[in-house]
Amino acid sequence: MTATEHGGCVEQVRLVPYDPDWPRQFDEERILLSQIFADSTVRIEHVGSTSVPGLTAKPVIDILVGVSDLRLAESRVASLRSSGYQYVPEYEQQKPGRRYFRKPQTRPRTHHLHCVVLGSEDWSRTILFRDRLRDEPAIAEAYSDLKRRLADTVSKKGFTEAKTPFIEAVLGRRPP
Repeated sequence: MTATEHGGCVEQVRLVPYDPDWPRQFDEERILLSQIFADSTVRIEHVGSTSVPGLTAKPVIDILVGVSDLRLAESRVASLRSSGYQYVPEYEQQKPGRRYFRKPQTRPRTHHLHCVVLGSEDWSRTILFRDRLRDEPAIAEAYSDLKRRLADTVSKKGFTEAKTPFIEAVLGRRPP
């Protein structure tokens, strides 16, 4: 694990072995989110490393919500806040096509919620990467090995950035 400064507190990249309870935790949150978005057509998917059986992961459930328009996600900020989520508008500077929420509002976080336009490139790439990890054990193992190496050597921000070449290669954007 590597400690880093983030907002005045020390943050660590913490990886844990796969927890078979993660799908249940996602299902609980999916039910809650389905109620929050009940009057709209959305798709709610479990993504990220916790969605891949057997994969080493940070113990945070990543959830992708596909919406027809990002204004729909913005209109749910109050409902999501009352359900324990914190809206992080600063994230839009990095990813303008995404609305990002985290839960709980204090550390340690248990859930990251990513709202994107259903069918957008962001949606498609996220689902494709998850599915490749699920369907191809050799890719999942290589990704797990990479994350373990990175967790010992880089900051949390560096951890995310250092995974990008691998992800791009898996998605066919760069040679492996």
